[in-house]
Amino acid sequence: MGPRVRTVCFLFFLLWVLAEPAETSDFHLPGDYLLGGLFTLHANMKGTVHLNFLQVPMCKEYEMKVSGYNLMQAMRFAVEEINNDSSLLPDVLLGYEMVDVCYISNNVQPVLYFLAQEDSLLPIQEDYSNYVPRVVAVIGPENSESVMTVANFLSLFLLPQITYSAISDQLRDKQRFPALLRTAPSAKHHIEAMVQLMLHFHWNWISVLVSSDTYGRDNGQLLGDRLVGSDICIAFQETLPTLQPNQDIMPEDRQRLVSIVEKLQHSTARVVVVFSPDLTLYDFFREVLRQNFTGAVWIASESWSIDPVLHNLMGLHRTGTFLGITIQNVPIPGFSEFRVRGPQAEPTNQRSTCNQECDTCLNSTLSFNSILRLSGERIVYSVYSAVYAVAHALHSLLGCDHSACTKRVVYPWQLLEEIWKVNFTLLDHQISFDPQGDVALHLEIVQWQWDLNQNLFQSVASYSPLQGHLKDIQDISWHTVNNTIPVSMCSKRCQSGQKKKPMGIHTCCFECIDCLPGTFLNQTANEYDCQACPSNEWSHQSETSCFKRRLSFLEWHEAATIAVALLAALGFLSTLAILVIFWRHFQTPMVRSAGGPMCFLMLTLLLVAYMVVPVYVGLPKVSTCLCRQALFPVCFTICISCIAVRSFQIVCVFKMASRFPRAYSYWVRYQGSYVSVAFITALKMITVVISLLATGLNPTTRTDTDDPKIMIISCNPNYRNSLLFNTSLDLLLSVVGFSFAYMGKELPTNYNEAKFITFSMTFYFTSSVSLCTFMSVYDGVLVTIVDLLVTVFNLLAISLGYFGPKCYMILFYPERNTPAYFNSMIQGYTMRRD
Repeated sequence: MGPRVRTVCFLFFLLWVLAEPAETSDFHLPGDYLLGGLFTLHANMKGTVHLNFLQVPMCKEYEMKVSGYNLMQAMRFAVEEINNDSSLLPDVLLGYEMVDVCYISNNVQPVLYFLAQEDSLLPIQEDYSNYVPRVVAVIGPENSESVMTVANFLSLFLLPQITYSAISDQLRDKQRFPALLRTAPSAKHHIEAMVQLMLHFHWNWISVLVSSDTYGRDNGQLLGDRLVGSDICIAFQETLPTLQPNQDIMPEDRQRLVSIVEKLQHSTARVVVVFSPDLTLYDFFREVLRQNFTGAVWIASESWSIDPVLHNLMGLHRTGTFLGITIQNVPIPGFSEFRVRGPQAEPTNQRSTCNQECDTCLNSTLSFNSILRLSGERIVYSVYSAVYAVAHALHSLLGCDHSACTKRVVYPWQLLEEIWKVNFTLLDHQISFDPQGDVALHLEIVQWQWDLNQNLFQSVASYSPLQGHLKDIQDISWHTVNNTIPVSMCSKRCQSGQKKKPMGIHTCCFECIDCLPGTFLNQTANEYDCQACPSNEWSHQSETSCFKRRLSFLEWHEAATIAVALLAALGFLSTLAILVIFWRHFQTPMVRSAGGPMCFLMLTLLLVAYMVVPVYVGLPKVSTCLCRQALFPVCFTICISCIAVRSFQIVCVFKMASRFPRAYSYWVRYQGSYVSVAFITALKMITVVISLLATGLNPTTRTDTDDPKIMIISCNPNYRNSLLFNTSLDLLLSVVGFSFAYMGKELPTNYNEAKFITFSMTFYFTSSVSLCTFMSVYDGVLVTIVDLLVTVFNLLAISLGYFGPKCYMILFYPERNTPAYFNSMIQGYTMRRD
C-alpha cells in the first residue's frame, strides 16, 4: 500500500455544533443541522490521490444540515471502503478535502484553491493540457446554482466534476459544461414523475411555488412547458423569497410569505408543487402553520423531499399530505454503523485531521442516527456511486491489475475521458453515464410519515427514467376524512358523453354539456365538440359511440304484408281464370268486342304484374329494384294504354267512321291500335330509363323521421318525386281512357264499356293522387305497404273491373254472346240515331 494521504478539512459548521445546540421550539432534534456537500480528487507525481469534498451548509449560527452531514459521512465511508479493497486501486490510497462553501456564497475561493498547485499559485497559461492542479476531480456541490458557478471554472481545465443532487437541465449542456457529470436523473425526469403522479390521481388544478434562484426559475419553467397541452392547469405561480446564509428574514419577505399563504387559502387548488431549496421553506411553513392552512397535498421537489429537519417541524403533519420526488433508496451495508463510529487511532506523525475532529461529534451523531436511518439512504448512494465512479476511472487510467497500479502523472482531462467510459455494477445497480453525463437511477415517490416506528419517507411509487413511466403505485395514507383521495380540480370531470365548454383562460375550467342524440364524444380526438354519427349509425344523448341503425323494410311476417299478398294471389288466380275463359271463347263477339287479341296481351301483363308483387317484400336488392322500377311500370302502362286505345277505337267505329272515313281507313289498314300501344310503350320505356339513370338501381337508405334509430332502405332516394314522374304518363292515359269512355256512354250495351272503364280509370287516378299525397305526409315502411296495397287494388280494378263483367256475361248470359244479338243491338242503336 502507498503512503497515507494527509487530509485537510474546512468544516466550520462542526465548530457550531460543538459550541452549543440551536435554541428553538420548532424542532425536536438537539441541534438543527444544515449541511450540503461537494467533493474533490487530486493526485501528484507520487501517485497519491486526494478526494476533496466541497461542503455546502447553510451558514446560520448553531445549525448544521443533517442530510449534508450524512453525505459527508457517505464520502468518508466510500473512500475508506475503496482504500480497504485490494482489487480496486491496489497500492493507491484515496484522500479527501472538505471545504465549506456556505450555501452559495463561497464557491469561487474553494474552486481556485482546488485549481492551484501545492504552492497555492494558479499560473496563467495558454494550454493547460499538461497542467497538474491540486486535485484531479471534484464531487459536488448539491444545488444547481453552486454547481454552475463551480463548473464554469472547472470546465476550463476539463477537471472532472460529479454532482450528486443538482438536477437542473442546464447542466446537460455539454458544450457549456464539458467536464460536468451527475449521478442523479435530470430535472426532466423529476418533472415527468410529478406530472404522472398528478395525472394518476386526476389532479388538474395546481398551485406552483418556486424560489427566486436559478433552481426555482428553471424547474418552474420546465413544469410549465411540460403542462402545455396536457390536462393539468396552473391556478397560479408565486415566487418565494430566497434567504441568504446568516440572514434573518426581512419584513418585506415576511409580508410576501403572508400574502402567498393567504392566496393558497383562497384558491380552490389543493395540490401545491414547491420547487425551492430547503433554506427558503422553514419560514414559509411556519407561516403556513400560523395561518392554519390545512388539507393540501404538498409535492416536494428533490431539494427538500427527504429533509429530516423540515420534517421535524412541530405540527407540520396537520397541513396535509406530503409527497416528494427523490432518488431511489439503495441501502449501503455497514454505512449506518460507520456514521456513529467512534474515534479511530491515527499515526502519531500526522496532525489532527478532519476525520478525527468530526468524530468528536459522536454524541450528537448518535442522537439523529435513527432519523437518518429511517429517512432511507437515498442521495447517500449518489455520493457513494460518484466516489466509486472516480475510483474506477483512476483504476483504468493507471492501468491497475490485481496487485499494483502504474505510478504516473494524472492529468484531469485524461481522467475525464475515463469517467465517461466507466460501466460497473455497484450494489446491484449499473453505473454508467449517458451522452448528457447522467446516470439513469430510478426515482421514487415518497410520502412523509410521522410514525417513528416506520420509515419517515415511505416509498409509494417508483419511476424509471429509461421507461418513462410511473409504476408500483401503492396505497397512500391521505390526511383526509375517511382517507379519501383529495380532489384538486377547477371543474369536475365530465360524465361519459359530455363535451367541455371552456370557461375562462384555463383549459381545466369548463362546463359539461350533454352530446345531443345523433352525436357522440370522441375524447381522444376532441373533448370540446361532439362528432356526428355516420349516416348509417345513431346514438342516444350523452354517448361516446354510435350504434348501427336498424334497417326497416317490408317483411313477410307482418300482418299487412300477408293481407296484401293474399289479395295479390286472389287477383292472380282470377286473372288467370279470365284468361282461360277468354281463351275458350276467343271467337265469340263478347271477347272480340273487349279487344280481341289485345285482351290476351293485357291479361298476360296483368299476370306478370301480379307476380312482381313479391319483390316489394324483403330487403331491396338491385334485381328487385329493377323489377319494381322498370318491369312493373311498363306492364301496368301497357294495360292502361290498351284500355285507352280500346276506348278510342270503339268511339271511332261508332261515331267517327262516317265523319272521317279516310282517317278511319288508315287506322284499320295500319293497325292503329297496336301502333298506338307500341308508341306509348316506347315512350314509357324512355321515361323509365331516364328515371333509372337519375336515381340508380342500388338500394338507398334514409332516416325515419319518426324514429331516427331506424334507417328505411328503399330503391329510390326520392320515391315520391320518382313516382310522380313515372306515373305521369299513366295518369294522362287514364284521363284519356275516361274521356273516350264517357263519349261512348250512348253506344250499344254490348259495346258500352263506359262505366267499367270509368270505374277502373277513376280508381287508378284517385288512388295514385292519394298515394302521392300520403307520401308527402308520412314516411317509412308504411309508405311501402300503402304503395303495394294501391298497386294491387289498381290491378284488381283492371282485371275484375274491366274483364270481370264480360266474363260474367260469357258464363251466365251465353244467349247474349252471339253474332245475332250483337247485330240486333247495333241495328237498334242505328235506328235511334236516325
